[in-house]
Amino acid sequence: MKIAIIGVGSVGSAVATAVKNTGLAHEIVLFDRDGVRARAAAEDLGHASAFSYDVKITAVNTYRAIRGCEIVIIAAGANQKPGETRTDLLQKNVAVISDIVPRVMANVDSKKVKIIVVTNPLDVMVMLAQKLSKLPAGRVIGTGTMLDSARLKIILSRQLGVSTRSINSYVLGEHGDSSVVNWESVSIGGIALDDFCKQAKIALPATTRKTIEHRVRNAAYEIIQGRGATWDGIGAAVADLLHAIVNDEKRILSVSTVDGNGKDAVAMSLPRIVGENGVITTLHTKLSKEESVALRKSAKIIRKNFDLI
Repeated sequence: MKIAIIGVGSVGSAVATAVKNTGLAHEIVLFDRDGVRARAAAEDLGHASAFSYDVKITAVNTYRAIRGCEIVIIAAGANQKPGETRTDLLQKNVAVISDIVPRVMANVDSKKVKIIVVTNPLDVMVMLAQKLSKLPAGRVIGTGTMLDSARLKIILSRQLGVSTRSINSYVLGEHGDSSVVNWESVSIGGIALDDFCKQAKIALPATTRKTIEHRVRNAAYEIIQGRGATWDGIGAAVADLLHAIVNDEKRILSVSTVDGNGKDAVAMSLPRIVGENGVITTLHTKLSKEESVALRKSAKIIRKNFDLI
């Protein structure tokens, strides 16, 4: 499969490495406005491929070179800086996505292509990309709260002393400050969280859960403060999403895609079945009254930000 990655800054480079390491692509096309950076990334990644999968990696400065790509990953745009929220990037990245998407669509097969959006603010950019591309909503997919959900699993794993593979949990709504931890649907090995805690004699009171929510929502800020940017986690999330699409796994992932029509349309993360044609089905988990209210609030925030552009 031929895959294009638009934007090879710190995030795009990490995405390219993760995609290369899946072994799912026979060719990866790297596009960046900075041709020197794109060529350097392609050269470095090409050297790395000698130790893993034999992948053709090319740097390009024209969109014509992405012809034949079935998946286009958009990682271009301004990155979040210390002290900034994802929403602070709104106007900067609207211009980026508005420039990229029409150029992409002029050079791909609209009947086959899937667009994966990584650029923040993620959910608004998904809505914009879907509107500009005119693709079915299920084929414009944001990584959404895949990374947020992974962070939740990691924290719960440490708190409960079980493998992340035994934990089924989701963060829903915005990939941002209004995200919602869906405690009501958390299960450990198929056992409801509260029942598991009783059986394992582990306390997980409301105060601890609030602390966990805070840690999940602020994980990116802490990483950015110490490292300048987050990239490894999102790279892994894109690779996982790629596996689900290319292998038609029909796996449930908390990705963001547009639901609804007209003024009611909004992109946010919910559990969705993902396969070779993108998002197949959207699922709705059990929510507490508080979670339901918070999720509606999150959707309103996303829609309000989209209306601003």
